[in-house]
Amino acid sequence: MANTIIGVMGPGEGATQQNISDATELGKLIAEKEWVLLTGGRNVGVMNAASKGAQQAGGLIVGILPSENRDNSSPYVDIPICTGMGGARNNINVLSSDVVVACGMGAGTTTEIMLAIKAQKPLLLLNAKQSLMEYLEVLPYPSPKQATSPAQLISFITPIL
Repeated sequence: MANTIIGVMGPGEGATQQNISDATELGKLIAEKEWVLLTGGRNVGVMNAASKGAQQAGGLIVGILPSENRDNSSPYVDIPICTGMGGARNNINVLSSDVVVACGMGAGTTTEIMLAIKAQKPLLLLNAKQSLMEYLEVLPYPSPKQATSPAQLISFITPIL
């Protein structure tokens, strides 16, 4: 049976300290469950923080990079995948994940949320704003679950798998 892959998406340069803290803890908890962490692979923001947390807990981290090289790869990524696709690599992030998690919000994260909804992937949001939740409720797809802590989010993943 294939390994379970949890995709953690979130802002890079625009990540808040809360996003960084949550992503680090989330990465750690994912690794402790022996799930594979998949991120956008870069050395910034949520993707770097989640990768760091997972590595500290002995996890396996896959990074789907937008570039053609590893120059901006997080040092915590075990398997960097260079796509040369820029933001289009978000489709790979979503389709390769068994569960998609959004931690924080940025333009790229928004596209990943919409791709996950369109692909009918299980989608969980960590500390999402009410305005986003209201918007997503209008779409003709099941609304994603929202968690208020990394531990709660992990508890939502387990029954999905």
